[in-house]
Amino acid sequence: MSAAAARRRLLDHGRSNRAMAWIMGIMLFLTVLAGALGLATFSATRALDADLSGRLTVQVVEADDAARDRTVAAILSRLRADPAIARAGEVDRARLARLLEPWLGEAGLDADLPIPAMIDVDVATADAMPRVEALIRSVAPAAAVDRHATWLAPVRGLIVTLAWLAGGVVLLVAGATTFVVLLAARSGLDTHRDTIEVLHMLGSTDVQVARLFQRRIAIDTLAGGAIGAAAALLFLVFLGIQLDAVGAEVIGGVRLRPADWALLALLPVAFTLMATFAARWSVLRVLGRRL
Repeated sequence: MSAAAARRRLLDHGRSNRAMAWIMGIMLFLTVLAGALGLATFSATRALDADLSGRLTVQVVEADDAARDRTVAAILSRLRADPAIARAGEVDRARLARLLEPWLGEAGLDADLPIPAMIDVDVATADAMPRVEALIRSVAPAAAVDRHATWLAPVRGLIVTLAWLAGGVVLLVAGATTFVVLLAARSGLDTHRDTIEVLHMLGSTDVQVARLFQRRIAIDTLAGGAIGAAAALLFLVFLGIQLDAVGAEVIGGVRLRPADWALLALLPVAFTLMATFAARWSVLRVLGRRL
């Protein structure tokens, strides 16, 4: 048997090759989906922080309409004179009435029923928030000051948890893929033990034999992984179209940036490199023990 024939026999795994490609395709499909979830939720967290970190609402509750208007005017005057304030304005009271109508009904919005005045404030920097709150309370000690970030802290915590969970899933799948590669490499060594002995007798080294295994596993991983990743990316595109059709503000920030798409597209290459090194390490380790 020639060295070339032995190498061809070693690389011809038949069904095992196809099974390896299918496994890698499934692994990459799941990895891309989990990675997309993690990247999208991290992106949503950044957008949420940017939108809410410098925003607060001032609520002025006063039964006397004239006193309430004076307090609102005094607060707005002080806020607009402060350089740390990007924007400050009173919420339209007709809009407040429409927001309260589902809970109070038309009968509950009687003219004699005092409606609190609401002031939306955008602070230029989040560091200035404590000073702005102190300024508001110096003008109106009874006013309620609510940070938007505080309201949505539980939502942000949930999003961050989902992002870390997705990252954990990616690591678990990567670990499982590594173990599959190790098992495939050792199974190939056991199956083709006679062929490997012939190669050794013909002068092939352990490194050359390892190259044959890592080349075969790299091809299977890249082929199967590319198909699995492509299927996952197409599914993500379809899902993005569905989200755009819904148009909900809650999920408006859950989007992938161009850099995120590029990172997901590189996952098959990363898994191929990982599988290649794992196969090389496993084969050299087993062959070294047999000598």
